[in-house]
Amino acid sequence: MTPPLFVPESFDVVIEVPRGGMVKRRGDGRIDFIALPSPFNYGSIVGTLAPDGDPYDAIVLGPRMRAGVTLECTALAVFGFLDRGQLDPKIVCGPGPLADADRRRVERFFAIYQRFKRGLQRIRGQSEPTEVLGWLPWTSRSSS
Repeated sequence: MTPPLFVPESFDVVIEVPRGGMVKRRGDGRIDFIALPSPFNYGSIVGTLAPDGDPYDAIVLGPRMRAGVTLECTALAVFGFLDRGQLDPKIVCGPGPLADADRRRVERFFAIYQRFKRGLQRIRGQSEPTEVLGWLPWTSRSSS
């Protein structure tokens, strides 16, 4: 069994793609790709490093926010995604608890996104696996 992912009690998230946005940018601001509209605000957790080498991704539920906004968040859940063979978990944030409708929205989006990313990777000549892993165990408490 996979040990739970540690997520801090609270953390700052920078919104990169507002709800409804379609442009995914790299860390330097250049366009990485244009995807399907995001049903939630998408950003990254400040000062973190995920297994894929980028900051941890954050999904912020609720109304549309402006790109560049930083806000303090707490985790509601962790959704697992494997991107080019690297674990790329999505920390789901927002007013809690996580509603079943939001849970299904996240699952549906990443099922479609997985197919999109696989097609993009074929175009780019990349063959590493990309797949949805589903909901992952997590904790906000240190295991020490």
